Amino acid sequence: MQWDRLLNPGRLCRPDFPEAPGRPAYLQDYDRILFSEPFRRLAQKTQVHPLYEHDHVHHRMIHSLETASAGRSLGVLAGQAMLDAGYITQAQRDVVAGTIQAACLVHDIGNPPFGHSGEDSIGQWFAAQFQSSTGVAGAIPKAQQAEFEEFEGNAQGFRIAARLEMARREGGMRLSYATLGAFMKYPCTAEARQLAEPGYVGLKKFGVFGSEATLFAEVAEALGLRAVGAGAAKCWRRHPLAFLVEAADDICYRILDLEDAATVGDLSSQQVIDCLEEIAGKPNRADDPMMTVREIVSMRRAGAIHQAIEAAVGAFMDNYDAIMAGDFNDGLMEVSSKAAAFDQMKEISNARIFTAQRKTELEIAGRQVIFAVLDHFHGLYRDLRACDWEVETFLEQHGYWAKLVRAVDLDLRGITDEYTAMHSLADFVSGMTDRYAVKVRDMVAGRI
Repeated sequence: MQWDRLLNPGRLCRPDFPEAPGRPAYLQDYDRILFSEPFRRLAQKTQVHPLYEHDHVHHRMIHSLETASAGRSLGVLAGQAMLDAGYITQAQRDVVAGTIQAACLVHDIGNPPFGHSGEDSIGQWFAAQFQSSTGVAGAIPKAQQAEFEEFEGNAQGFRIAARLEMARREGGMRLSYATLGAFMKYPCTAEARQLAEPGYVGLKKFGVFGSEATLFAEVAEALGLRAVGAGAAKCWRRHPLAFLVEAADDICYRILDLEDAATVGDLSSQQVIDCLEEIAGKPNRADDPMMTVREIVSMRRAGAIHQAIEAAVGAFMDNYDAIMAGDFNDGLMEVSSKAAAFDQMKEISNARIFTAQRKTELEIAGRQVIFAVLDHFHGLYRDLRACDWEVETFLEQHGYWAKLVRAVDLDLRGITDEYTAMHSLADFVSGMTDRYAVKVRDMVAGRI
């Protein structure tokens, strides 16, 4: 893969769109993402702790902004290292940093309410529908079912950016090819993932729904990504910058999850300090005795992020040839000098944070909220199908559904069959904030 193609500033469905003087494509991308409604909704979506009322606990928007900041630093350092090695030009160095920052900002835009448990809940609901083979969901062909029963926020994010936003015009937000490529952690459809030979890191999940497969193929071709397989099994190797975007995400959520755990009481402050010092090292001098424990945690967190970023850049450069060939098959933090410390944080998170009682209770509640909303709105799509997907006829014949569509501003454009109908339902539910999902559940259950 070559940088002159990998940093392609052309826009999805508008490849010849010119860059404005002094305003490169990656800056326009950043602004389009930042001012979009889906990004705004991230302020009320779970990062780790659902429906938590503590002001200092992370939500998805704060996490995305922090990841974009870490990503920019990764891009600056990696870009300079590549420039020093003669791999890129000075102009490309700045594009590397800006592209990573924009891709980091958009990386979680497709996540549903209640975090990963919400993702699992949507998938479980669809899986149950497919087993019963009733209603609209049950009519979806087997080959297309995987992208619903393994519902993936990454694929929903690409769908939002490439189709749903900016008045659903061709190409959606029309982000640059470079930003979309760096964003794409899993460059394959669910069907291709099932058909491809397992083992590649980019096939752990899928990142593209079948409905957007042609759009991502345009991105991959424009960037010169290495293709593997053919036909329905065709997928691509990751864009090299996707590894740095992934590292920024890993650094932020691993380290900041610990800080949140101290805030809500799942871990003691001293446990968090000890973990952070495994990354940052112990300070050369004693802390100011006037510092609070919270301030000490913050200082260690800043040092840990700095050291982790340098370790990620080192890993990127150590594996540069394999990354550019599409042969690198790991995460940067997993092969970095801080791998052991990150493994330790992962073990602590799995044992103490992700299984904490309050988090578990709220995840159970969130699952019931999502199931209730999906169950109720599934009936709406059933009656829409009975009207042969003619929305105006449907709204004229079904007064209650017409009121509900109006109450929640449900977008019914583009529905032509069961597959597009169920994507419309998934778009609606996954786009909800945590509290709005509860509000809609209460409304349809008569809990006003």
